[in-house]
Amino acid sequence: MADTETREAGSEQSIPGFDPARFEPFLVKNPEAMSVNIARSLENLGKAATEWLQPRERGEKKNAELEPLTDLVATLSKVVEYWVADPQRTIEAQTQLMGSFFGIWMNSVNKAAGKPAAMPETRSDKRFAAQDWNEAPFFDFLRQIYLVTSDWAEKLVTEAQGLDPHTRHKAQFYVRQVTSALSPSNFVLTNPELYKETVAKSGANLVEGMKKLAEDIKAGRGDLRIRQTDMSKFKVGENLAVTPGKVVAENDVCQVIQYEPSTPDVLKRPLLIVPPWINKFYVLDLNPQKSFIKWCVDQGHTVFVISWVNPDERHADKSWEDYAREGIGFGLDTITKATGEKEVNAIGYCVGGTLLAATLALHAQEGDKRIRSATLFTTQVDFTHAGDLKVFADEGQIRAIEKSMSEDGYLEGSKMAMAFNMLRAQELIWPYFVNAYLKGQDPTPFDLLYWNADSTRMPAANHSFYLRNCYLENNLSKGQMELAGKRLDLKDIKIPIYNLATREDHIAPAKSVFVGSKLFGGPVTYIMSGSGHIAGVVNPPDKKKYGFWHDGPVDGTFEHWAEGAEMSEGSWWPHWHAWVESEADRKVPARKPGGNKLNPIEEAPGSYVKVRV
Repeated sequence: MADTETREAGSEQSIPGFDPARFEPFLVKNPEAMSVNIARSLENLGKAATEWLQPRERGEKKNAELEPLTDLVATLSKVVEYWVADPQRTIEAQTQLMGSFFGIWMNSVNKAAGKPAAMPETRSDKRFAAQDWNEAPFFDFLRQIYLVTSDWAEKLVTEAQGLDPHTRHKAQFYVRQVTSALSPSNFVLTNPELYKETVAKSGANLVEGMKKLAEDIKAGRGDLRIRQTDMSKFKVGENLAVTPGKVVAENDVCQVIQYEPSTPDVLKRPLLIVPPWINKFYVLDLNPQKSFIKWCVDQGHTVFVISWVNPDERHADKSWEDYAREGIGFGLDTITKATGEKEVNAIGYCVGGTLLAATLALHAQEGDKRIRSATLFTTQVDFTHAGDLKVFADEGQIRAIEKSMSEDGYLEGSKMAMAFNMLRAQELIWPYFVNAYLKGQDPTPFDLLYWNADSTRMPAANHSFYLRNCYLENNLSKGQMELAGKRLDLKDIKIPIYNLATREDHIAPAKSVFVGSKLFGGPVTYIMSGSGHIAGVVNPPDKKKYGFWHDGPVDGTFEHWAEGAEMSEGSWWPHWHAWVESEADRKVPARKPGGNKLNPIEEAPGSYVKVRV
């Protein structure tokens, strides 16, 4: 017996780096508790399945999930066709992958034997930052296999010939979605952190996780609404969107908010903010420390904000022109009534900026000169380089969206929210999936993620026009978009434009915004902020984050501009305010909301923004 133990100990010691204590956390300590909890988690999973099925059995939900899946299969099949059409290409692709697998196997064997690697290590990835991904042989092998296979799949798309640009773009996007979903970090048995936590808690984390899964499918009325933050910690009007103001006008499409002044004098020209209707305006008023709206008020602007309605079937026929007339036009009329002013500075954010640009072109033809300067936040007017959202905007997919909208009168907000999340699935989907449903953890409160989950619907006529005229046909950039019977030309816009892009924007890429800058007929100041579509815009000066680029050469390509631009530390907000004042800096005594002609309807942020879906 002693000889046997000695031989076993010696055998263990003969393997370099072998430490039995390292495997202790992977061993199930309480099989009985684990079995009970696995059974309970399966019971909760069954409840989740019921919550998914029941709305479909009642006819409340349609299996719309099949449509993007069909497009995914059809798109990737075109890539497969290229590689299997020629047996030699097939063999070469397979040989390349198998060669990589063999190299990983040899690396693993050499590492176990304390020898140097036979081939270079795979690339680093923050999903695999935990120590066990590199030191536990099984998980190290799994990590490398996954990364090599993911890179190989993306290379197949890149090198496939005969694909039109849109099909290739879709294929690249879909491959990223598939590889992100299949990452070993997303499964209990293939993620060392998850596995150890499940063992340590005897599966109690899975019981809680499956319970949360059922709750979130129920909250989504048959669709999974992944919890990204603790929704119970926030309430619009109480700890979000709290800048003082009044709703001074409203119609079927929007409410107009005028904010209380905080300075004795204000700029003579009021400021009208046109936010996107795909999201809610209070991203610009999350809290007093982050609020762009409050900051503008404190700099002496008389701020008016359009708060769009969260539409339902009654708004099905509300068109792009209706949003221009009953949104922007109504906002301008309200400003004149409240202040007597007929010269206004305007800001448009994202699709709100696209609408503002189209409205300015329409106003130019109609002789409406009330908007004297315009600022565009992450706004595209040329959609040639529009990024990954173009994946969802081909004729077949738009027809499917239009068919769905024709039945309800609108596009569900959850559909757009999921599309935006898919643009950054590794950051906005899978970490939250793992934490909520596999670890069973409650998310931390985060105001921006609450806003992100507070989705809005899109009226059918408006959204169809937007998808076709912007993403599919790019009509605004070509001078072929028509509003009110007039063909719009951005060259008719002669007023000064401050055009803000963000460096890491997945929705309105900086290059796309830059290309659009060349289409206007007046002076354009192009600025590129650090960070992305939201954080690059909502960047208060006191945070001293990100920085921004400016004064690059206006001629030539975006790359040429970026190379020659000057970088300044901190927020672009003061730079913008100085630009506004350089256009018109005359001041007048501060104005009360509504002035003498409009009676306030309710306190800001109003009731339209509080309607949830």
